Amino acid sequence: MPVNLSIKNVPDDVARGLRNRAAGNQRSLQEELLEILKQAAKDQGPVTIDGLLASAQRKKLALDEAASRVLAAQDAESERAAQRFQDLLARPAVDRPGEGPDAES
Repeated sequence: MPVNLSIKNVPDDVARGLRNRAAGNQRSLQEELLEILKQAAKDQGPVTIDGLLASAQRKKLALDEAASRVLAAQDAESERAAQRFQDLLARPAVDRPGEGPDAES
């Protein structure tokens, strides 16, 4: 049984582009949209649990990799900050801001 679909809040430029595409293909907007939907749905198999799990696993691996890169960058920044702190502590007191003979008490 056919189904009616409705798309709300289509941006003006998208609607204009679809109308132009329909005119270029000598179709009505309705016919053009139906053709686009047919092409998008073509060769789509049923959704299975195994397929969903495989897709989720691929996404998880990508997220794990991204998280690892973020953690590595945070670790590197922490090491740089710790090294800067150690470098400041190693400087003589006269070179440290707020310390030395000219410092206010």
